[in-house]
Amino acid sequence: MRPDRRHLLALAAALTAATPGFAFAQAKLKVAGIYTVPFEQQWVSRIHKALKAAEARGEIEYKASENVANADYERVMREYATAGNQLIVGEAFGVESAARKAAKDFPKVAFLMGSSGKPQAPNFSVFDNYIQEPSYLSGMLAGGMTKSNRIGMVGGFPIPEVNRLMHAFMAGAKETNPKVEFTVTFINSWFDPPKAKEAAFAMIDKGADVLYAERFGVSDAAKERGKLAVGNVINTQDKYPDTVFASALWHMEPTIDRAIKAVKDGKFKAEDFGQYSMMKFKGSELAPLGTFEKKVPAALMAKVKAREQDILAGKFTVKVDDSQPKSTAK
Repeated sequence: MRPDRRHLLALAAALTAATPGFAFAQAKLKVAGIYTVPFEQQWVSRIHKALKAAEARGEIEYKASENVANADYERVMREYATAGNQLIVGEAFGVESAARKAAKDFPKVAFLMGSSGKPQAPNFSVFDNYIQEPSYLSGMLAGGMTKSNRIGMVGGFPIPEVNRLMHAFMAGAKETNPKVEFTVTFINSWFDPPKAKEAAFAMIDKGADVLYAERFGVSDAAKERGKLAVGNVINTQDKYPDTVFASALWHMEPTIDRAIKAVKDGKFKAEDFGQYSMMKFKGSELAPLGTFEKKVPAALMAKVKAREQDILAGKFTVKVDDSQPKSTAK
């Protein structure tokens, strides 16, 4: 006798009951993102993009909150955890204690947080944009492109995650141009383009002809004054085709995809996901030259490519220096 729809549904229900992991494997993972800045801010945009890609593939249900004040962060974490989200992604830099406290109260929820601290068992994993390798390479390009031997660098806050990228950039610039000098300024904000722009103008007035744009606003200053800029985390060359000649790109997909799989497999644990931002895991790269393909000297690009291969082959390690970088220009 041919089974009808009712019999098939009953059979499916029986199979689901007999195999507990079946229903969970088929269901979309509920994921929440909590960000203290707008989605378009460089760092957050990469996380948001990776999670939206997983959502588009049908792997997860994704909800997110932007511009969450530090004072409200723990409350929002708890609300998302209580609502049944299985993975919560965010940034704990300004709320380390509160975020870790919330994670302790929801041991069955997986937390993947940008953090300067260590993982916290059993469910609080950490990550950050360990993109010091392409930052070094972009520095090599900057050292070869400056005519005044003066480079201006504008950062958000002098925290380890920013400091290491700046130091890597500076070291790369020194490799191709030992005479280069740096002016370093922090604007004490993660998202204040006007303030970053003003800081960049001040550096240009002091002779800088290449600017390191760790924050939004710097490339605008470079464009207005006819100077060059190096991007960070995202590629903005399409917006500044005559200004941005290099960028150290961060790809969050390797980190996000591993976290999602770990939760789905029931294997998520407290660990440091930072390594998945490195070049060998395709978590970062030096952006293509694009509009500067014929403007960057071939000999300079050859040096950069050779160093890139050394990094990927494990023959060269970019030093990690988390100390606050200082200006060297007199």
